[in-house]
Amino acid sequence: MNKNFLHRLFRISIFIKGLNSVLEIISGFLLFFVKPYPINNFFRFLFQHELIEDPNDFLGNFLINLFSNLSAETQLFGAIYLLSHGLIKAGLIIGLWKEKLWTYLLAEAVFVFLIIYQIYRFTYTHSVFLLALTLLDIIIVILTWIEYKKLKKLNI
Repeated sequence: MNKNFLHRLFRISIFIKGLNSVLEIISGFLLFFVKPYPINNFFRFLFQHELIEDPNDFLGNFLINLFSNLSAETQLFGAIYLLSHGLIKAGLIIGLWKEKLWTYLLAEAVFVFLIIYQIYRFTYTHSVFLLALTLLDIIIVILTWIEYKKLKKLNI
């Protein structure tokens, strides 16, 4: 495969991963400061027309039920998890984007750990979104390794 193509694919994949980390950081902050009741009302408002047409709409019912049963402890855990996860990934993505050699191996280790955890979680949730995220992470790990080897050769 063309090395230039792989480099562009690597840049695109870490950009997507970077967007994902920003969304996690924003979501974590929202969970810290916004209580479940307004979030639940927001999703009720967002999906009200869809639920009138289809009262069994999976996504609308899932999101409304998710936030209606959210305890303070679960909300705090979710906020801390999303913030820490997002901040760690954002730091790694910035290091990869700036081609800091030490970041590549650390990112590999973190992303492999996340892949293992996501596969474990998938066995319980069977979430298609989680499966897609895991596949993206596997691609990122492979592309990160290729980029690392290329950069290491250039720096020797």
